[in-house]
Amino acid sequence: MVKYTLVGYDGSDTARRAFAFAVELARLAGGRVRVVNVLQVAEGGPDASVLMMADASTERSAALLAELTSLVPDAQALIDVDIVHGSPGDALLNQVRQYGADHVVIGHTERGALARWLLGSVSTDILSHAHVPVTVIR
Repeated sequence: MVKYTLVGYDGSDTARRAFAFAVELARLAGGRVRVVNVLQVAEGGPDASVLMMADASTERSAALLAELTSLVPDAQALIDVDIVHGSPGDALLNQVRQYGADHVVIGHTERGALARWLLGSVSTDILSHAHVPVTVIR
């Protein structure tokens, strides 16, 4: 039975649907949901350190929690929220290991071949490397 589901959340339509799905699953299974927003800062950017510190603040976490509870108003008792920095695929996989998530739910947005080649695909990274069940929401 799924007890702790990790959701990668970027505010997209598919991420919103992934969050709602994970909350419903947690309700049915008596579990919890860890919602992780990954901020990717360009390497070597002059303001990278400042951005990382500012975005990790409690204000950002509170804004994310407010956004999530506006989507599913009674979800607050079931969710943990975290904001991390790095490559989205790597950061989410680290969260799975660090917090013992036994399921991952992620949204998938279609991109063209060039965008996938340049930016990669978070869902492909997770599907290729996660050692727990993964649900991809389209």
